[in-house]
Amino acid sequence: MENYVITIARNFGSGGRVIGAKLADELGIHSYENRILTLAAKYSGRDEYDFVEVDEKLRGSYLHSQLSKIQKRFTPHPKSEEFKSDDRLFEFQAHIIRELPKLENCIIVGKCADYVLRDYSRILRVYIGSPLDYCIRRVMERMNVSAEEAEHMVLKSNGYRKDYYKYYTGGRNWRDPDNYDIMLNNAELGDETSVELIKNALYRKLNIEF
Repeated sequence: MENYVITIARNFGSGGRVIGAKLADELGIHSYENRILTLAAKYSGRDEYDFVEVDEKLRGSYLHSQLSKIQKRFTPHPKSEEFKSDDRLFEFQAHIIRELPKLENCIIVGKCADYVLRDYSRILRVYIGSPLDYCIRRVMERMNVSAEEAEHMVLKSNGYRKDYYKYYTGGRNWRDPDNYDIMLNNAELGDETSVELIKNALYRKLNIEF
């Protein structure tokens, strides 16, 4: 049977990254977020003639070993700049995302993974959102910043994610329910309940037992 993958899209400060990490711990699988981007960036600057060599490297045990060497990010990572496309970087990132489910059951946070893996059958696509005031409070607590700074981070990062998703999915709306199997308001549910609901959806859709 094919491996399964859970993709998590989220607005900044909603708790999506933390939920992905908690879910990975409970399921005994890996959760990937910024390590994918870091590895893709490492190779995207290579000359064009190197692509075949890189394509062969970013598979199997080599891909696993490279990702494992990159430290996980445990703090929120806001985007302060305007979105600017980098098609070559996205090409490498999408390549890594498509390879991961061939190797293992996993969780992929962000990176348009729900769209990149749209033709993959063993997938649960999740969106985690929360109202602005909740996200501001959460960012304030986790990053030790003022309410004004937190609001700027949330709005700027969400704008970046919206534009990023729209560009790389051919115009799709980041928050459109049609993109996902389940959408959760984490402000109402809390991290633990959100994790349990995702696990329940995983069982209902893919018959994954824990």
